[in-house]
Amino acid sequence: MPVLVRTAVGLSLVVAVCLTVAGATIRASVHRTIRPHKHEPSEIAFSADSGFLATSSVSGEIKVWRLGDGRVVRSFSHPGGATSVRFSPDKKLIATAGYDGTVRLWRTDTGVLVQTLRGHSGTVWSIAFTSNAQTIASSGEDKTIRLWRVNGGRMVRVLHGHTLNVWSVAFSPDGKSLASGSFDRTVKLWRTDTGILLRTLSGHEQAVVGVAFSPDGNTIASGGDDSTVRLWRARDGALLHTLSGGSDHVYTVAFSGDGRWLASGGREKGALGTLWKQITGNRAGRKPSPTVRLWRVQNGVLVQEIAEHTDDVRYVAFSSDSRWLATSSADGTVKIMRLIVRSS
Repeated sequence: MPVLVRTAVGLSLVVAVCLTVAGATIRASVHRTIRPHKHEPSEIAFSADSGFLATSSVSGEIKVWRLGDGRVVRSFSHPGGATSVRFSPDKKLIATAGYDGTVRLWRTDTGVLVQTLRGHSGTVWSIAFTSNAQTIASSGEDKTIRLWRVNGGRMVRVLHGHTLNVWSVAFSPDGKSLASGSFDRTVKLWRTDTGILLRTLSGHEQAVVGVAFSPDGNTIASGGDDSTVRLWRARDGALLHTLSGGSDHVYTVAFSGDGRWLASGGREKGALGTLWKQITGNRAGRKPSPTVRLWRVQNGVLVQEIAEHTDDVRYVAFSSDSRWLATSSADGTVKIMRLIVRSS
């Protein structure tokens, strides 16, 4: 039964759900709800040790939250508005990208700006670190992907091949390949040492907005405006599963740290909520809708719909220890969900 609990940031509605898989049961519940920014939150990211969450805003404000008590420990701003935020795997840096066409690297412990990476000719939509924290990738409105050395900020390679906006990039766990998703409806897989295009994954009927690599590097997930999530085998690009479960658009996908689960976020299927927002200009009267979905990676089965947000969910993120799922929504909130796995 749903219950109201008081947290460090106010009241949260806790809704527990049980998901059954072979040999285990996972239980998800909303642990904390925060309104991190005055303006709409954009991307979110966990630190590698799962102890902190970074949130970004279209206004450019970046905040770092300690998960233990929900307190803000650091705050700074990306000029012109932020689109993406990432912790480096060694937790020494936070990278942000924005509408000003730059990638900026900040010291995690102080919030001091270390480097500004310039090269894109338009908005930078997505950034990703390699697991060794030595390279960062950025992609954007100029249809390119750029690879940078973290130490010194030197641009080492530009990847050309997409014909429209590149919305999302993700490195394989070993850093040897990079996946990208674009408005041109394709997912492309690249060799990072040479920039050679390995293969193009076609099948989405509209823009590909989110891409992610599984922790073992064997699977690529992509989500798009065609309302589907697709799972691809990384070694040959074979389509493994096409997942469709009620979303009008899929904006974001993320694998759990143990690789067993995939989360997707998007817009509720149906035009009523969108029409109401267009007419009234606000979300008044809207009820929470199933904008987050959890899937079993092994067989592509939808195991849970989560109705906690009253507007589109733009980003989802799992902590590396698979204990937490965070969701960021156009309703102005970020929800942090606890995940508990029990053996059956």
